[in-house]
Amino acid sequence: MQKGFNSDIRINGLTYHVQTEDWGLANPFLVSQVFYNGAVVKSVKTAYTDVLPKGPASESRAIHLAMQFQHQKILDLLVSGQLL
Repeated sequence: MQKGFNSDIRINGLTYHVQTEDWGLANPFLVSQVFYNGAVVKSVKTAYTDVLPKGPASESRAIHLAMQFQHQKILDLLVSGQLL
């Protein structure tokens, strides 16, 4: 299981918290959640098999990079107004 990412982002005067985490090999998903005022307003769940072509055990660095990419993608979608 990899250490996750957390970001606070302000859009149109509202502050959102974005959290991305790895659920580990027993539950092989990368999950990003967008929070507003403590409530989840959007959740994105990606299976390892969708982002790790060589399989989940191929390399922990690959999991870390996939999680980092997903986290940045969520932030970009928020900023562009495409997520909420």
